[in-house]
Amino acid sequence: MRLLKDVPHDRYKIQIFGYNGKYIVKIELGQFEQTFKIGELDVNGLEEVEKMITTDLLSNALKRFVEMRNDWEAAFKIKNTTNE
Repeated sequence: MRLLKDVPHDRYKIQIFGYNGKYIVKIELGQFEQTFKIGELDVNGLEEVEKMITTDLLSNALKRFVEMRNDWEAAFKIKNTTNE
């Protein structure tokens, strides 16, 4: 996997990679990450992939990050109760 671009953002770490005929967009927030794969033939280059990273996409990603954190915290509660 080859890093093609770091996309500057004040909240997220956003990177675009190239791998196996796909662009991979990785969005990280803290210990969680989300990835999106796009076939190279489905877009007209890296610039078009970057344009797909909209405020709506990032807003929805934030909602998923909150859900991921809640799920992870619930898993830890279960772990802690089964270890008692």
